[in-house]
Amino acid sequence: MTESYRPAGGFMDRLRAAGVMPGDSEETRLSKTLLVFATGLVCVTSGLWLLLYWLIGPQLPSTLPFVYQLMLAANLALFIATNRFDWFRMSQLGLFLFFPFIAQWSMGNFITGSGLILWGLLAPIGAVLCLGTREAAPWFLAYLFLTALTGFFDYYLADFTPASATQISIRTSVVFFTLNFAAISAMVFALLRFAIREKRLAQERLEEAHRLLRIEQERSERLLLNILPGPVAQRLKDHDQTIADGFAEVSVMFADIVNFTRLASGMSAAEVFALLNSVFSRFDQLAEARGLEKIKTIGDAYMVAGGLNAGSRTPTHAIAELALDMREAVKAFPTPSGPLELRIGIGTGPVVAGVVGRKKFIYDLWGDTVNLASRLTSDGHPNAIQCDQRTHELLAGNFRFDQCLKVPLKGKGIVEIYRLIGHHDPNRAAPADQPTARIAGAS
Repeated sequence: MTESYRPAGGFMDRLRAAGVMPGDSEETRLSKTLLVFATGLVCVTSGLWLLLYWLIGPQLPSTLPFVYQLMLAANLALFIATNRFDWFRMSQLGLFLFFPFIAQWSMGNFITGSGLILWGLLAPIGAVLCLGTREAAPWFLAYLFLTALTGFFDYYLADFTPASATQISIRTSVVFFTLNFAAISAMVFALLRFAIREKRLAQERLEEAHRLLRIEQERSERLLLNILPGPVAQRLKDHDQTIADGFAEVSVMFADIVNFTRLASGMSAAEVFALLNSVFSRFDQLAEARGLEKIKTIGDAYMVAGGLNAGSRTPTHAIAELALDMREAVKAFPTPSGPLELRIGIGTGPVVAGVVGRKKFIYDLWGDTVNLASRLTSDGHPNAIQCDQRTHELLAGNFRFDQCLKVPLKGKGIVEIYRLIGHHDPNRAAPADQPTARIAGAS
């Protein structure tokens, strides 16, 4: 038996809720609401019929309508108490179908019963609304069979009138024929109107849920794109496989705030966070404007790469522009110890890019080029932009550099480095770098 949901208010609250449970689908909720609504209509209308029977007097029996009303109400109360909807649906539709025929048979024929069997039409109508068109077909066939059976017996027993039969005037029969037709037409109209209105409301709720889902999906997409490049994010959604790609030439840049630990010692944790957030947000804007890919931040260090996507046709040139702009941008962020300064290192060469892990994953770069750029940063001077030999080759036509220096780097030995000073000619157009080449990829 299905466990029933019991609102805090008790039986009356469950009655007002039409037995709907929080886990019910829209279809089940609509079926419950429709069947309870139909039961209410029949109970009210049969009550009015019962009143009319009493007013007419002994001409029409009132016991069966009264019993019918009690059975409908009792079955509804049982459903509200137990929430056994399948039982309630079948038994209530059965009462709608069979009881009008029983009542008419007890009263005589079509004439004396005033077409009472029309009430049985509520069963197939209710089945269409609460079960579906395929499941409603047997109910309609049963209604047609009982109607034909009633007509068959009325035809062959038309001349047989029991001595105990109650004589009902033609006028009374005509009145109740009219009332039965009007009542059934009104109830069928009310049920169809109620069903269409409820389905429209359900559609509106569904559309609203879809709208909210789209908003949440777009928010999730934006969050994912803040973590991963667009193509990588799409591949990660489409395939549950390791993502690692090799690139023949990528320019990697690290930028490190000089003496940040000393600067932060005189600031609160909230002030340190606010400063880093402001600085890195500005760096993000500059990198995005040039089509470069921010990789990550590590403490007070910022890592960005060019050549991983089609955002820039000249990624090394864009990286150099970004380095110069970042060096100027930090001057706008004063601290108690004076303006900020950066150490910047740029290396160009092959890298492997991919997504690490399954939880709290990040998009990262590996390879000798990454290590070289990191070493160039850590061994640099304040406000210096140090580049490796390959970066210098790609930028020499448009940027000014200091003399070549040969310096020892940890883990690299003696390395030729060049310090980027600025542009040769600010108005000169940047040449196109060689296209980025991907040399290997596995996903």
